[in-house]
Amino acid sequence: MKRDVIPARQGKAVRLDARQHIKVVNTYGQQVLDTWAFRAHDVGEYLSMEHTRSRNSTIYVQEGATLVSTRRRPMLTLVEDRSPGNHDTLLCACSAEIYQELGCTEYHRNCEDNLHAALAELGLEIPCTPAPLNLFMNTPALADGRIDRRPPAAAAGDYVILRAEMDLILVFSACPQDVTVINGLDRPPRDAAYVVT
Repeated sequence: MKRDVIPARQGKAVRLDARQHIKVVNTYGQQVLDTWAFRAHDVGEYLSMEHTRSRNSTIYVQEGATLVSTRRRPMLTLVEDRSPGNHDTLLCACSAEIYQELGCTEYHRNCEDNLHAALAELGLEIPCTPAPLNLFMNTPALADGRIDRRPPAAAAGDYVILRAEMDLILVFSACPQDVTVINGLDRPPRDAAYVVT
């Protein structure tokens, strides 16, 4: 089986046929992967965190969970989770504007631009940036409603396996966040990897 790299700070688009599996590996640990899915034949239908939370009645994505589209159709199933199980469904993708808010005065790579660049490589364009599934992101909701941003608990080699429930285009961004602790206390974004079966 061929193992492909999701380069640090970059985006990568992958085509999956229905019933194919993709193993997503946190190669070096503590790397967040913003993750999107689009229906292969109509990218206007895409993975929806709002509908997924509504369908499952939880803000968490756990082993066995079905992730659904804007039309509430199953897109992905989390069939195996060999990580501490921290996967965020609440926060948006990082963007140029977020890095400006964090004090960056020059352009900073970001997940929003990575998404659109990865789709453009396939000749595709979308008018918005959907909310991603943030694999391995450790952002628990606190009792008072605040979201706590913590370093990822994922260790080197931790992985999830997702099954496509329809023909999909899956997009990953190895999050470029190096200003906060989202990618660990030492903060350098790292490569991740995937294997399609």
